[in-house]
Amino acid sequence: MTLLAADIGRGTQDILVYDPRIPVENCVKLVLPAPSVVFGMRIRKAREEGRSVHLTGTTMGGGENVRAVSEHIRAGLAVSATREAAKTIHDSLDRVKGYGIIISEEPTGTGAVTIRLSDWMGEEIRQALELFGVPMPEHVACAVQDHGFSPDVSNRIHRFQVLRSMLEEGGWRIDALAPDPPLPTMTRMLALRAQVPGALVIDTGPAAVMGALCDPVVRRMAGEGITLVNAGNAHTLAFTLQGEEVSGFFEHHTSSLDQEHLEALLGKLRGGTLTNDEVFREGGHGAAVHRPLDTPHVAITGPNRSRLLPDAYHAAPFGDMMLTGCFGLVRAWRRRRGEAPP
Repeated sequence: MTLLAADIGRGTQDILVYDPRIPVENCVKLVLPAPSVVFGMRIRKAREEGRSVHLTGTTMGGGENVRAVSEHIRAGLAVSATREAAKTIHDSLDRVKGYGIIISEEPTGTGAVTIRLSDWMGEEIRQALELFGVPMPEHVACAVQDHGFSPDVSNRIHRFQVLRSMLEEGGWRIDALAPDPPLPTMTRMLALRAQVPGALVIDTGPAAVMGALCDPVVRRMAGEGITLVNAGNAHTLAFTLQGEEVSGFFEHHTSSLDQEHLEALLGKLRGGTLTNDEVFREGGHGAAVHRPLDTPHVAITGPNRSRLLPDAYHAAPFGDMMLTGCFGLVRAWRRRRGEAPP
């Protein structure tokens, strides 16, 4: 079997065509602009042409697409959206209307540019692979960050509560963060899975941590106890781990962190004194401690690794840091589906 592993972030979508018949290092790999970036560019092109925009498609992740919508409205141009597409902007449609967006199944202005939103760019990926004679894989595994449907509660609160509940119910094992299928409130994940029936869809943060554990140095450190950090473009997720048991974790916004502050938070996490309120008051998502874990081992992955923890071990499974989440997806597929060899 072959597996398309797509780690869909805010800045990039990182793609691995996993074929167990060849060394992982020789598998086809792509690092492309994220869907939110692609659709953001299309919205900005419409603004340059002075045309209104109509958003269709599914709920997807925000970022450059949402920023481009705001710029469009500030420029005095109309934006309309179907109900499903509008949830990309906010779970509350009343909030969406308050931003000046018209909820409509049809374009509201003549000459409007229709842009179909989706985290899944499968046809574009298939065409790109075909140019090099690479067939589209039989199976698909994707990672996206989902805050969950929470129109009346802070999505920071909802997302962290979901992560913590999964760990508590799963005995604080890291694999508990890869449920299959996604939980019912994870609307972004479910929208993606509806477009790719049978796909494994999990969260980007846990996918990166699982992928980092494929690095033999990290795996050895984890056996003794490790602090493992994924410094993404938007979010930083940090775990203390003993083997595959989570001792504690927190999630923060990367833009709010520097090396000194991150190291202070990690010290509290290891000591078991970091509180959920402390991280949330700073604008992060939250923190949860199962037990203290005193360990000198620290590893980090993600595009902001050098800025935040330059002296930590930089995890690069199979020699490729950018594909860490994809390797985590292969690992999760094998454990959940039992169909992909290690």
